[in-house]
Amino acid sequence: MARRPLPRILSNGSAQLVRSRELARTAADSATDVLHPLITITRGLRRLAAAGRRRWTETPKERRGALLFLVASVLLVVALLPYGPLLAAITLMAAAAWTGRDRTPAAPDGPDESQTERLRALYEALVPYFSSAEDPEPLYAHGGAWDKAFPTYAFDGGGRISHLVVRYPAYFTDGEAEARTRIERLLAAKSGRGREYHFTWDEEGNQLTVGVLLPLPVDIAAQRFVTAPGETVLGFTDPTRVRRTLPLTCGEQQRDVPPVVWRTGLRSAEPHLLALGQPGSGTSTLLRSIALQALQHGDVVIVDGGGTGEYACLTGRDGVLAVECGLTGALASLEWAAHETERRLIAANRAHQAGHPPPADTKRPLWILLDRPTAFTHLAAADDRKDPQSLLHVPLRHGRPANVTVVVADQLDSVDTLTDAVRQHTRARVVLGPATADQVESLLGAPPHTTPVDQVPPGRGYARLGTGPVHRLQVPATPNPYDDATSDAHRQAVLDLLPPRTTPADGETVPDPDPAQGEPELVEPEPAEPEAVPEPVETEPVPVPGEPAGRKPVPVLTKTTKTS
Repeated sequence: MARRPLPRILSNGSAQLVRSRELARTAADSATDVLHPLITITRGLRRLAAAGRRRWTETPKERRGALLFLVASVLLVVALLPYGPLLAAITLMAAAAWTGRDRTPAAPDGPDESQTERLRALYEALVPYFSSAEDPEPLYAHGGAWDKAFPTYAFDGGGRISHLVVRYPAYFTDGEAEARTRIERLLAAKSGRGREYHFTWDEEGNQLTVGVLLPLPVDIAAQRFVTAPGETVLGFTDPTRVRRTLPLTCGEQQRDVPPVVWRTGLRSAEPHLLALGQPGSGTSTLLRSIALQALQHGDVVIVDGGGTGEYACLTGRDGVLAVECGLTGALASLEWAAHETERRLIAANRAHQAGHPPPADTKRPLWILLDRPTAFTHLAAADDRKDPQSLLHVPLRHGRPANVTVVVADQLDSVDTLTDAVRQHTRARVVLGPATADQVESLLGAPPHTTPVDQVPPGRGYARLGTGPVHRLQVPATPNPYDDATSDAHRQAVLDLLPPRTTPADGETVPDPDPAQGEPELVEPEPAEPEAVPEPVETEPVPVPGEPAGRKPVPVLTKTTKTS
């Protein structure tokens, strides 16, 4: 049976719809032009009727009879005059046409006096940077024409520059970072402080485009992000350099926001992260957000050097192996993490040599989150003990093939206290809080494309993943749910993302206590039979790939059970 061809409306329906939409828009514009006098008269009659109704309402009741008599007398005189009704109709139409005219003031063709003065002052400020004595026809000169240097400009409601295109001579050294920085700082100061500006240099066309960036959204709460395993959302940025968006829930609204996604795992080029900021800038909030996302597919070890209980909500949760706030616990947890990294490397190496896939226990991601580890450095030096940062050498150097990720958060004034291993192996960087352009460049390795401001909300800063561009960053609101200053909406958002609690003894999941029903009764477990104690038997040591030959290898223990 031969197939019938699809109708043309289905085969090329989109083109016909576009054509029909254009025809309908053209017909509507033509009808509006033809019927414009009728539309104007109708609008005028409506305004005259509204004015008459308003006049009648404002007239007192004792004077309404006299007003009706006056109107009736005028109508009678008009009706008795020769050509009176015709003249009255013409007069009414003329009054309606005058009343219904478009009263929208015409937009000015150019800038007003204040805007012209602002552009002229900006032009005069750029003269020392864009002028040369050898130039026969200088574009920038004192008392010159500013309209040739600024072909495009726009102002906001407050009279400040919101968009500007600056032309500069070809001999300006726009390839030097210092020269560009001077121009950017000057434009930011003259255009209005307290705002963030984005600068786009067109070296081929000798043009600089200055734009004012809108503030990043600060009302995005913690939630489940639509990401793949191994992807972590650090925050949200501008759509200038990020082509991906994530669907988010902000209260009762749904919107798409461009995120800053950090990829970890075996093929990641930036397996570890370093977050720096001033006190109260939101580094702990960033670590809580990362921990809640990491617990979906992996295990987490948290070391809190601040000792303020910022991570108490994660204690005893499923997947949280430890939350340590003391020096002894931090040393024990980090030492175990180092041995666990070596064990995973040994197991994966044996599997690769035998031609088998890696064991399942080496594929589950392990996250080591450290908040202010430099606080333990002074305590360890006072007690003559090992610095906890020294135990991060193995996880930082060999963490990527072992699925171990290290995240370190500390303050800006403690950067010099961080070890060389932490600074060298953390290629993903985040700087939160107020910071100068020089500080951002020294910490991230590249200058930002915007102008930092002095006052920013918590969780606001810059991020750079490896050798990529510098992004503006706003961390999602992930506060401590046990803090009294936290709002109910943000507290509930964090509590909804927490895993269920587990007992540390047997790992069985227990429900959270219901405040309405009181505390659950404690039932003592029955004594279990003692298990056979395994005897450690040392086998042939296996060297760790990449370690020097002089390092003592980790012995592998096998379990042997005694039979009675």
